[in-house]
Amino acid sequence: MALRRFYNEIKGKKVTELPQHVKPMLSFDYLKKSIQRGLDNYSEKYIETSSIQPLLHVCYGGMIFSYLVALPNERRHLAHKEHAESHH
Repeated sequence: MALRRFYNEIKGKKVTELPQHVKPMLSFDYLKKSIQRGLDNYSEKYIETSSIQPLLHVCYGGMIFSYLVALPNERRHLAHKEHAESHH
């Protein structure tokens, strides 16, 4: 959604106008306000409605995080196993 809105904003602009349009979006204050607005929207949509979705988001996020943390170790084991099989 945000990318589509951004694309629609810059669609009619000339290339020389893009830096003037994008530069304010890269400021620390703009990013801070955007994150705060996103958190407020999330709270309004899920938290204040007593939805079960935040619990599911935490569970899925935890599973993805644990998978990403374990991935390098698993890849190392697979590489060692392939290396051992190639030498026999």
